Amino acid sequence: MNLIDDFKKNVKHNNLFLPKDQLFIAVSGGVDSVVLCELCKQAGYDFSIVHCNFKLRGEESERDEQFVKKLGLKYGVEVAVKTFETEHYATENKISIQEAARNLRYEWFGELVNSQLSIVKLRPEQIHHSPLTIHLLTAHHADDNNETLLMNFFRGTGLHGLTGIPAANNYIRRPLLNFSKEELLAFAKENNLSFVEDSSNQSSKYTRNYFRNELIPAITKVFPQVKENLQDNINRFKEIEKLYQFSVEELKKKLCRYKGKEIHIPVNQLMNFNNTALIYEIIAEYGFNEKQVDELVKLAGSDSGKFIQSPDSTYRIIKHRHWFIISPTQTVEAGNIIIEEKDKVIDFALGKLFIEKSSNIKQESSDSTISLDAKEIEFPLLLRKWKTGDYFYPLGMQKKKKINRFLIDQKLSLSAKENVWVIESNQRIVWVVNYRIDDRFKLTASTTDVIRLTLHQ
Repeated sequence: MNLIDDFKKNVKHNNLFLPKDQLFIAVSGGVDSVVLCELCKQAGYDFSIVHCNFKLRGEESERDEQFVKKLGLKYGVEVAVKTFETEHYATENKISIQEAARNLRYEWFGELVNSQLSIVKLRPEQIHHSPLTIHLLTAHHADDNNETLLMNFFRGTGLHGLTGIPAANNYIRRPLLNFSKEELLAFAKENNLSFVEDSSNQSSKYTRNYFRNELIPAITKVFPQVKENLQDNINRFKEIEKLYQFSVEELKKKLCRYKGKEIHIPVNQLMNFNNTALIYEIIAEYGFNEKQVDELVKLAGSDSGKFIQSPDSTYRIIKHRHWFIISPTQTVEAGNIIIEEKDKVIDFALGKLFIEKSSNIKQESSDSTISLDAKEIEFPLLLRKWKTGDYFYPLGMQKKKKINRFLIDQKLSLSAKENVWVIESNQRIVWVVNYRIDDRFKLTASTTDVIRLTLHQ
């Protein structure tokens, strides 16, 4: 076995990094990361070492830090160490210790890489040369990949979760994914490499350790080639995912109409595919999760104006007649805006719209301030640009009129017509904003409550 040649071939074949690139290696002190340092040294790559001290194992954590610093002296490279209050962070954020350590680790890695990129940009000698590429290397190997596949499978995952750990993800590179733990241990022995053991790896109380120490060894008794088979499956799933993503992108091109910051999707066309995976692939990009797929299916049969919102509240999916409209909740960017009963002010392209409910029965005659009979209004309202085919009953008229004809009568220029908005209640236009209300919503002798809308441009 010649691990160094296989390592160099893997780096080149997968285009992970180049000899001129600046590399940071995340080193815990265990055999995996120590072997990665030695491989990079023998392959002629320049690197620095970074080490996280999570302060979770008392003296053992301090021992690991000192070992990594000595490793830096051995290779003559810089060592950056970051100490974390991991337990406090986990408690404060109500997450597990493992998740806390992961978050802290990758947050620091990102800061390191970004700080180095900033330094590079400031160097005058870099201005007329190709920019320096910076990568951070982790020592994840094939056994880690197998464990991740199984953990994802039993936890519940989509196709992507079955493709294991990516070899490249933004600035992260994982050049050992093709090599087993046994191969790394053999290389360490052949090269007389010393390393430290993490005693917590022997405890199966952590999920990954349970898979590593209990589950996979048990399966191996039945299927001796399980590790190799899992690696083959990962490679198959990666190839399948390529076909899957290609098909998804082709379907998106057919279904999605991009209008400014919004995405318009015909409801019936999407539902006719009868495929929840397709729905998820479309909405996930905008912060919606798998649980909301069923909500969208229900939304398809709902009245116009109903909507669902992403968990982070950055996007809404609005049912508008025969369309789903994925729209940002930042209303200044949206072309279709939901107005809920609790809303007091809406920022949008024309200015600020103020909404007030009052029992003061007063008819407003201004184009920019209107009064509507509250009992005729059904929330949520929809604030949007007018469209061809829209009609309303202009105040004082008993017959409907196309908005296009109304705007021609107003002698608006083409550009002015393009900036006209309407407010809709249950598929009925309430107000051609700043021009005329619909006669069906005017105040009458029986009006008891008023919805007052005021536009400040």
